Amino acid sequence: MSELPSELTIGELSRRSGVATSALRFYERQGLISSRRTSGNQRRYPRSALRLVAFIRASHHLGIPLEVIGGVLDFLPEGAAPDQAFWQRASQCWSAELNKRIEQLECMRDRFTECIGCGCLSFEQCVLVNPGDVLAAKGPGPARLITD
Repeated sequence: MSELPSELTIGELSRRSGVATSALRFYERQGLISSRRTSGNQRRYPRSALRLVAFIRASHHLGIPLEVIGGVLDFLPEGAAPDQAFWQRASQCWSAELNKRIEQLECMRDRFTECIGCGCLSFEQCVLVNPGDVLAAKGPGPARLITD
């Protein structure tokens, strides 16, 4: 059995991770992953980049912003790949944020058929829950649904 190469080209990393090369370049520009350049100026990624990209994708899929993901990745030693312990620590950090989002979605689900919360007075019921369009003072958008 032959030994695996210690580095991957951008095409290999793309194929293995399922992430487009343009996204990998973006991740690199954002400082989420890094590569070295060959004498021909081609990117070479360490094998650990596979696990980094998987971590980034899974985290982003949960709705964690890339900026926050980058902040957490800053705690990894240079060249290290996220392991199970790292993922568990990151999950604990994000638990409160995810629970807040779940609460917001449940609130939106429960209120959506009642009132869109935009101040438009387009539903018959809006006159009752938003008399005189008082929600307009809260600014644009669905004020009753999005509470940031």
